[in-house]
Amino acid sequence: MARTPALTPALAATIEEACLCLSTQRAARTIGRRYDAALRPTGLSNWQFGLLMMLVRDEAPTIGELAQDLAMDRTTITANLKPLDRRGLLAVRADAQDRRVRRIVLTDEGRALLTEAIPLWETAQAACTAQLGSVDQIAFRAAVAALSA
Repeated sequence: MARTPALTPALAATIEEACLCLSTQRAARTIGRRYDAALRPTGLSNWQFGLLMMLVRDEAPTIGELAQDLAMDRTTITANLKPLDRRGLLAVRADAQDRRVRRIVLTDEGRALLTEAIPLWETAQAACTAQLGSVDQIAFRAAVAALSA
């Protein structure tokens, strides 16, 4: 039987330093704030920007496809789409082959806002890239992708 470790400040510090989850969440919040600040003039959060960019596809995705791509549940995706729908940035439309299936379509207003947001995103992207400095960015993206697979 495994022994229960003593909960000490030294153990807590070791876990804080080694924990992939904690360090990833900390980095995500910090990076997210940088992108949020850059995108603020558009009224989009970094999350909303990314979600809208996922609608720029040859075939409009379903809520289920978005949920799978973002590793989230459909209910959360639906809740996050509603404010963007209210702003007229996207629309929910019936699939041409199966009217029961709903596809999420980027509207002309959504396309215009994303076009306005891209240079702001590029600024935040460049700042984050510069902060990584000599870190192998291809390896970094591969590691992040491996953790989210």
